[in-house]
Amino acid sequence: MVYRKYFLIITSLTLILISCAGQKIIHIKLNDPYAEIQPTMWGIFFEDINFAADGGIYAELVKNRSFEFYNPKMGWRTVEIDNGSGDFFILNRSDFPNNPRYARLISHHEDGKYGIVNEGFRGLPVREDIRYRFSVVARNPDSIPLKMLVQLLDSTGSVAGEATLGGFKDQWEKHEATITSSVTDAHGKLNVLIDGRGTLEMDMVSLFPADTWKNRENGLRADIVQMLADLQPGFIRFPGGCIVEGHELETRYQWKHSVGDVHERKMIINRWNTEIRRRQAPDYFQSFGLGFYEYFLLAEDLSAEPIPIINCGMACQYNTGELVPLDELESYIQDALDLIEFANGPATSKWGKLRTDMGHPEPFALKYIGIGNEQWGYQYVERYTIFAQAIREKYPEIKLISGSGPRPNDDRFKYLWTQLPHMDVDVVDEHFYMDPDWFFNHADRYDSFDRNGPAIFPGEYAAHGPEGEYGSSRNTWLSALAEAAFMTGFERNADIVHMCSYAPLLAHVDAWQWRPDLIWFDNLNVFGTPNYYVHKLYSNHAGTHVVPTLLDGQVITGQDRLYASTTIDEEKSHAYIKLVNASDTVTQVSLKLDGIRAVGENATAYVMQSDDLLVYNSIEEPKKIAPAETIIFNIGKSFEYELAPYSFHVLVIDMK
Repeated sequence: MVYRKYFLIITSLTLILISCAGQKIIHIKLNDPYAEIQPTMWGIFFEDINFAADGGIYAELVKNRSFEFYNPKMGWRTVEIDNGSGDFFILNRSDFPNNPRYARLISHHEDGKYGIVNEGFRGLPVREDIRYRFSVVARNPDSIPLKMLVQLLDSTGSVAGEATLGGFKDQWEKHEATITSSVTDAHGKLNVLIDGRGTLEMDMVSLFPADTWKNRENGLRADIVQMLADLQPGFIRFPGGCIVEGHELETRYQWKHSVGDVHERKMIINRWNTEIRRRQAPDYFQSFGLGFYEYFLLAEDLSAEPIPIINCGMACQYNTGELVPLDELESYIQDALDLIEFANGPATSKWGKLRTDMGHPEPFALKYIGIGNEQWGYQYVERYTIFAQAIREKYPEIKLISGSGPRPNDDRFKYLWTQLPHMDVDVVDEHFYMDPDWFFNHADRYDSFDRNGPAIFPGEYAAHGPEGEYGSSRNTWLSALAEAAFMTGFERNADIVHMCSYAPLLAHVDAWQWRPDLIWFDNLNVFGTPNYYVHKLYSNHAGTHVVPTLLDGQVITGQDRLYASTTIDEEKSHAYIKLVNASDTVTQVSLKLDGIRAVGENATAYVMQSDDLLVYNSIEEPKKIAPAETIIFNIGKSFEYELAPYSFHVLVIDMK
């Protein structure tokens, strides 16, 4: 028995020594903040791709409501009920140049119904017991009394709700009705019928759910906006992206077309309509119902800084590469100056008055503006310089954001960085869509950047890894884990990295062109990807300052596939420790919390983990990989913690 006792003691000591030898000791200097976390650090980037606006966050349910698609009847077809028959024409009016087309319906029979049915965006969704606001701008050219019957249909064609409108005159007027649905169906339709004989002309045929974000008319889809609000974003960058550039200059985003009366906004084709050959969407247009006023309003709702991006006189260089001659840039520059006036000008100014007339007399307090999106070469340098000079002269308080090309390390990027220090730039927008290994291998990217140069804005990033048939299948745990590792470098270098955003933001599961994307949705549901939850864990635990997080006296950038960063929140007296184990084995760490008197007895841990790196979320399993919250008991100023393989952890510690 004596020999067995000593054997057990020796064996136990051996196991302890082996464990200590494999354990990593991480020192976190909580009393040594060296960089401030900017309020803009974690934000969102919106571009109208993947039906993100029309058919997505913009809650309009009627496709081609103004009959302005290049095929003006797209989304519509005729319908005859109770022996009804008639004619459906598209006409133009010269006195309404931004929205010239309208529909003429002629019903031939007194005892029948004739009209048109709209298919919606991959179906027209309805929810049981939800009210819907129907509106139409219409006139009765013959002044013969008639009625309009409006019906919500489910996917079988059964009526789910209806309303009748009358009182149509020979002048254009807006008519409205409210309909409550009796069913829930993702793929319904909308009937707009003449009940009896007569002629009716109509435009802006519209249907919105009453429960939009903040219950606004012409509003946004509440469940999607709530997903954005849950990120607690510090900024919203809009409207793109390649949308800013256009396939050619004619189809660039012009903000003045997106403000004012919705009826008078000028619709254009969306450049993602035919951009991706294997994912073409001929019914993809920009109605601009979601326009610059709505973007500013959304930013205000979310307490986020608005960051508009303007065209700098260059179309997409991957497409036409069309350029505005330097001596013809005046109208483009004036658009930029007018935008600042629209956002910040007094109600007595031209564009400030428009903002006031739209319902927002107070300025939006715009602080940033981006000049160009993803341009490169000396052509961009020339044009940026002219824009910067004009904006600085009139609005010296506005911070200017430049691009740096489409990739993080090619010749275009390197050339621009030889010029940027001389271009009067406040913030440089960098884009990188790379494979997961690139993200794992470059967590130290900003450690060696010039601290005296402009601030850095990784404005579009996403790890592009393996993909399957399902839309969100490229948003794997592998891609999210790689981003989590890389984002420790954003945080560690917060003295120069002042904002960042994943891209693209939104995608419809039945109508996407590009992937991966942060948030996916269908007509009735919305879900976050693993990447969304990684971003949320960072943004919800941003803190106010960065503190050193060291392994063997060195910052942690991937040694043995371990990544780490720490911030503190001086107002809440919290420490937020981010840890990533990208290896396939358990990693034991000993966390030494230096520089404070004591810590709370327990800590909270938010953990994301999966042994299957290719797992992803879906409509059917929206939280297959999502954070799990646990409590770590009796931690003290020094405690042991286990990192499972392929895991991301955020530890919340109460500092005494």
